[in-house]
Amino acid sequence: MTDTHDDTPPDLEGVGADERRKRIDKVARLRADGHDPYPVRFDRSHTCAELHAGFGSLEPGAETTEVARIAGRILLRRDQGKLVFATVRDGTASVQLFVSKSVVGDDAFAAFGDLDLGDWVGVEGVVMKTRKGELSIKVAHAQLLAKSLRPMPDKWHGLADVDMRYRRRYVDLIANDESRRVFEIRFGAIAAIRAFLAERGFVEVETPVLQPIAGGATARPFMTHHNALDMEFALRIAPELYLKRLIVGGFEKVYEIGRVFRNEGVSTRHNPEFTMFELYQAFVDYHDIAVLTEEIIAAAALATIGTTVVDWDGRAIDLTPPLRRATLLDLVREHAGLDLHPSQPIESLRAHCDALEIPYEQVWGTGKLILEIYEKTTEHALIDPTFVMGYPREVSPFARAHRDDDTLSERWELIVAGRELGNAFSELNDPIDQRHRFEDQARLKHLGDDEAQAMDEDYVRALEYGLPPTGGVGFGIDRLVMLLAGVTSIRDVVLFPHLRPERYADDRVREDGAGGE
Repeated sequence: MTDTHDDTPPDLEGVGADERRKRIDKVARLRADGHDPYPVRFDRSHTCAELHAGFGSLEPGAETTEVARIAGRILLRRDQGKLVFATVRDGTASVQLFVSKSVVGDDAFAAFGDLDLGDWVGVEGVVMKTRKGELSIKVAHAQLLAKSLRPMPDKWHGLADVDMRYRRRYVDLIANDESRRVFEIRFGAIAAIRAFLAERGFVEVETPVLQPIAGGATARPFMTHHNALDMEFALRIAPELYLKRLIVGGFEKVYEIGRVFRNEGVSTRHNPEFTMFELYQAFVDYHDIAVLTEEIIAAAALATIGTTVVDWDGRAIDLTPPLRRATLLDLVREHAGLDLHPSQPIESLRAHCDALEIPYEQVWGTGKLILEIYEKTTEHALIDPTFVMGYPREVSPFARAHRDDDTLSERWELIVAGRELGNAFSELNDPIDQRHRFEDQARLKHLGDDEAQAMDEDYVRALEYGLPPTGGVGFGIDRLVMLLAGVTSIRDVVLFPHLRPERYADDRVREDGAGGE
């Protein structure tokens, strides 16, 4: 039963509130006349896309004998005396309804005329094309499937308020074709990655979201209490260490696409909850993983936008393999004119940081200082896709030491448009070395580094059973979709991004307030 008492929501006033009251009154009249405004089901014969596929080639003015049943939301309507033209859209496409009073009768025509924009309707009728070439259903029967109590955004301007688009994504998807395009790219990219990996024998797995030790990345976790075990758990910041346990267990090709959580800032590039892709393969190194990664990205691009050249802020970026490879130290020399190496005296690196106005902690070693210099002077300038190779060992606790220089690591980050897209290692599989790395991280944590890795005894124990040579990569699905869709805010590619609440004038918390960056 629907309560028709007019309790106007605090976010509606004026015309919007009046329109909602009118629609609630329509619901009451329908019920009084014995009609259910929210029926339980409707049997379709076609989606709108299937109609276009089957009948799109009809000549203008042609009428078939094919009877179709479709359902969709009413987005547009034009009343022309004894005729009504309405556009409905389902989850696949849009189709026009041609409603004639002479066909449906007076009562049904009046009932259709009482429908509002935003209402869901199911119709039955023959397939036709108007003289103007519009594929249509000549309606014989129509049924209200769900009454929309709130008015739709203006058809020409859509839902223009950016904060409102993020907070009311359900309306944004109704009103804005661009938003639907972005999320179709997102869903298509994930499907393409899965298909690509399935063809190559990778197994998709699931690892714990609640972890007793948050590991696999340098980030501050969200913490929660597990009542049954009376233990503190962290929402995972990465699935890495569990995926590598599976390589130890004998799975040679594994990956996971799932949510990870980092209790850090919100910006156009960061959402505390985001989707991570991580992959591990036995018997390969970070060079092999670079080839695999660029192939995955190219496959996702081709499947979703039909090309490997993307438009990013007015600039064409080519994702066609092979992508550029360059060492971090060479890139700093190229962009900042500095010759750096982790073996240098720490005082000289601190002097560079002072000259560049880069703040640093006294506990940082030479590798961390070099990373800070690179991020300040170089990373943002790497617009074309570049695999940045050879990060300092100090800042890569899960990557094996570089085979030619043990002050560096076999690690790369893929930088596109000045942003990190992916991070990969030849995985550290020496349990003794890994224990020493954990101990180094523990000392940093004791000195106040909240993002340092905690000791994970079970992971070291797993390595002691033997991790074969392994390469691995992780990258954010959200940032990949931003690149493919050509959008600059992560909120545009996350269906329901994190936002601050706002208060109404009467001091009640509202769901659609401004969110901080």
